[in-house]
Amino acid sequence: MTIADVPLSTPVNLRDLGGIPVDGGTIRSGFVIRSDDLATVTEAVADGLVADGVRTVIDLRSAVETELTGRGPFGNRAVAYHHIPFTESLETSIDSGALSDAEDFGEALQAQLMAMYTRMYETSAEQIVSALAVIAHSPGAVAFHCLAGQDRTGVLAAALLLVLGAEPAVIVADYARTGENSAAILERVQPVIRPLLARFGADLNQAAQSAARYRFSEAPMRALLDDLDRDYEDPLLPLRRAGLDHALIARLRERALGGPEMTMGTAG
Repeated sequence: MTIADVPLSTPVNLRDLGGIPVDGGTIRSGFVIRSDDLATVTEAVADGLVADGVRTVIDLRSAVETELTGRGPFGNRAVAYHHIPFTESLETSIDSGALSDAEDFGEALQAQLMAMYTRMYETSAEQIVSALAVIAHSPGAVAFHCLAGQDRTGVLAAALLLVLGAEPAVIVADYARTGENSAAILERVQPVIRPLLARFGADLNQAAQSAARYRFSEAPMRALLDDLDRDYEDPLLPLRRAGLDHALIARLRERALGGPEMTMGTAG
């Protein structure tokens, strides 16, 4: 399977983080956007994002996912690309067997995500700091994405907002906006998810039936923030140990709180 086998479509979970309140002000529009899969966007969407000022894409997907679809339309545009996978593979992140055997798929998935977010924040701290450094030092707007724009993208968004001094309720509110798009996300990622599941030997019909029962929950993000508050005097400590320093924080704040550089009006 290649990008040629995947129907290109418009992102359904893309949003500018502009307007989110942080310490000292609000994030400016055109600093950073988060999204579901940008490797499978239409040519028109790619053109629109570039026209709106996107100059850098951070791809958080695993190597297996990028093998399937690569960079997509952004591979033919003057956009810097950084592959910073937060997980080795979807298979190692989620226990698909446990999900298949669970009586309540949604409850079982939520429990796994609650553990996965904290594990990702701690064990992928170096990757998170690398992504933050790209955001801090790239010209123009930076777009970061995984497949659905929920889990890996959600953890990076939370890390960025923590660095900028956002309140926990604000971080959860940003994460919760993905819930409004859950049905559309599920439909959009199906052409990629199915071959991935097949690689793992999953029963595609059973997986589809289970996914249909899934209901979005804020609990995984709340659990991450609660775990950090409980386990660390400073929630940024795992990131500081991985290289987050005062200079990087200052540069992120300068970029985030500066004047507008773009408007997200033509991407869709």
